[in-house]
Amino acid sequence: MRPGFIVATLLSLFLVNTASAAEIRVLSAVALAEPLRELGPQFERSTGHKLTMQFGPPVALKARVESGETFDLVILTPAFVDQLAKQGKINADTRMDIARDGLGVAVHAGAPKPDVTSVEAFKHAMLNAKSIVINAGGAAGPAYFNAVFRRLGIAQDVEPKIKSQPTPQDTLKAIANGDGELGFVIVSMIKNAERIELAGPLPSELQNYLTFTGAVASGAREADGARALLKFLASDTAATVIKAKGLEPAVR
Repeated sequence: MRPGFIVATLLSLFLVNTASAAEIRVLSAVALAEPLRELGPQFERSTGHKLTMQFGPPVALKARVESGETFDLVILTPAFVDQLAKQGKINADTRMDIARDGLGVAVHAGAPKPDVTSVEAFKHAMLNAKSIVINAGGAAGPAYFNAVFRRLGIAQDVEPKIKSQPTPQDTLKAIANGDGELGFVIVSMIKNAERIELAGPLPSELQNYLTFTGAVASGAREADGARALLKFLASDTAATVIKAKGLEPAVR
């Protein structure tokens, strides 16, 4: 066989593979950052596709989508996904829950960990804490915890101890720097933070799970690739990584 023919054949195969590869743009809630950073390269190796991933607070990513920013796949909270579907920004038929994460109690690394394994133990931990850090919004926001503290009958005792931070990242930073004794953040972020340790998840009776849902953009340039990524995120391989990073795979 002539060398020129071999080169031409290899070149044509390369061009075909290049043409079939897609660059998939993903906008995802920051809580999924650690699992996706590990799963992304696995998906790229198995499919030949390229992922461009950006992470941020769900409310900020929703605003970017509403402003017309282009993307192929978005992973946000279900309420935001539903709102974007009503606006025609995403294909509602592709909507799929990927993972969920519960709230946990964060402490500075090496600090004593309060018992939060039961409602009564959690109540005592809150009463004994010198300060409690809560971020301004979301699942771990004041509205939720004010209701919890009222339910436990300790709202007046706890209120003077509460310190508010604008974001979960700021809450973790405050705990890491010793500016607060206890903080409430989703479990996966606590497990993956530096100078922070997990005292434990909230008792099941007080727990507030945050679900993360993926959907393909209605005008996605790489809709097939985005659908393939969603399918991969529902696989057993993905479930193993999601668990290892402190989240729970969505029940299907």
